[in-house]
Amino acid sequence: MRRTLWTAGLIVLRNNKLLLAYSKNKQAWYLPGGKVDPGETAEEAIVREIKEELNLELKLPDLQYYYHITAPAFGERDLLMEQDCFLYELHEDPKPSAEIEDVRFFSLKEYRLQLAQVPGVLLAFERLAQDELLIANEL
Repeated sequence: MRRTLWTAGLIVLRNNKLLLAYSKNKQAWYLPGGKVDPGETAEEAIVREIKEELNLELKLPDLQYYYHITAPAFGERDLLMEQDCFLYELHEDPKPSAEIEDVRFFSLKEYRLQLAQVPGVLLAFERLAQDELLIANEL
């Protein structure tokens, strides 16, 4: 039986690249964010997770719901990730903490050079290109 993991992800764009966070636990680059706790909204979860992971205080009114990703959870069997994604414009640089080892902006071309590729991140790149938020020929 397939289980479901409810999550919230942050989409930050800069210079036609997408911000990703490197998880020490999973050894892969992900959208910053994480699990939605019981009784918590996706907006509350993303604010909490970004504070924990990147030492940034997101302003709730500046969060813009973007879209929902459904993808297999990376490195897990029979686990489906359901993720609400939010666009946000960062005015400061993230400072990784907790399980986050590093943060970096990637083009799709750069991301495809990584050993591990997360299905949800690939879907994010695809959608951002479709919506012309990232320029496809520069991905």
